[in-house]
Amino acid sequence: MIKMAIKNKNRAPHYAYIAPYRNQAKMIAWEYLKFYAHVIPQLRVNESELYVELPRRRAYEGSAGARIHIVGADHPDALRGGYWDGVILDEYAQIKKELWDEIINPAIADRKGWVIFIGTPKGQNHFYDIYLKAQKNKDWYTALYRAEDSGIFAEYGRFGPEELRRMKADMTRLAIRQELECDFTASASNILIPIDTVTAATERTYRSEEIAGAPKILGVDVARFGDDSSVLFRRQGLVAYPPMILDNVDNMALAGQVAEEIRRFRPDAVFIDSGRGEGVIDRLRQLGHRVTEVNFGARADDVGRFTNKRIEMWTRLANWLDEGGSIPNISELKTELTTPEYAFTKSGHLYLESKENIKEKLGRSPDIADALALTFAYRVAPPEMAMARRKCSTDYDF
Repeated sequence: MIKMAIKNKNRAPHYAYIAPYRNQAKMIAWEYLKFYAHVIPQLRVNESELYVELPRRRAYEGSAGARIHIVGADHPDALRGGYWDGVILDEYAQIKKELWDEIINPAIADRKGWVIFIGTPKGQNHFYDIYLKAQKNKDWYTALYRAEDSGIFAEYGRFGPEELRRMKADMTRLAIRQELECDFTASASNILIPIDTVTAATERTYRSEEIAGAPKILGVDVARFGDDSSVLFRRQGLVAYPPMILDNVDNMALAGQVAEEIRRFRPDAVFIDSGRGEGVIDRLRQLGHRVTEVNFGARADDVGRFTNKRIEMWTRLANWLDEGGSIPNISELKTELTTPEYAFTKSGHLYLESKENIKEKLGRSPDIADALALTFAYRVAPPEMAMARRKCSTDYDF
């Protein structure tokens, strides 16, 4: 706000830092504001009204300079009727939605002002709604900083991970998910894969000898629309390796990338989404590769439990994570895995929230998570068993 106030060439600019309560706003930001602004010549500080005023520009002699106010959302009427060049809404989940809708939004329109929403998730409320809206709008910027990803604990050096563990030991599971892991679904009971399961999976490591002999599987999710990504995900046993994410590639180019990955990884099975992947599948078969097409909406293997192949794959993925699966620590993957909700049909069959709904929530398609789920499309025999099948004749069905 200080930087923008200095650069602002309009007459008498106004900025506001707003927290849920005035005393809270003062405690959080007032000393910081005075400290970072005190080097500005001719700065005026109003302790009673909690604002600082920068020197006025020569072109506007007789008017006030830019002012930065510290304000509480508990007195919203004090914010009415004026204009704002820039506003920060801190802990927005605890501020009434009407403050933005009825007061701040109209007040920034006069000067084409900007606004920043900051906060900790408190369930899927209006803060969650504005976060989703921002993700879908290219004119907005969004960022999500989980404690383990933020780098804040790096200043503790080698004691950083220990400090984070200490905090978690003193907090409830719900508090950890909200405060440290930025989980908007912490209070939801029908999330298929909870954030704590995903977090644990990112912290696991295995030695190569621990997964030796497990089948290698390649999952390929083919982009359905122009803003989607095609993703190649490799998995061997309990280890999922960092995915290859490709944007704006046609089917022939994608088939070439998959063929090269098959050459390098030498998978025992390749599962490809057939929704938009027919061309990729056909080309790979022309090249002599054995690939299996997977229709997300197809009949599940366990027809008594699942409505389709998609929920079956995702449930197998969830079970794999619970049983010790290891995934790369990628923020987008973690978000995609912890977003889908499940429900039951009247007949008691399990189904997963539609991909369209998930895209509506995230502002993007869950392509990375779907590619990982594809590695669970069908059971794959270990290489030794497959070799035994080829070498011997038997009446038994392996």
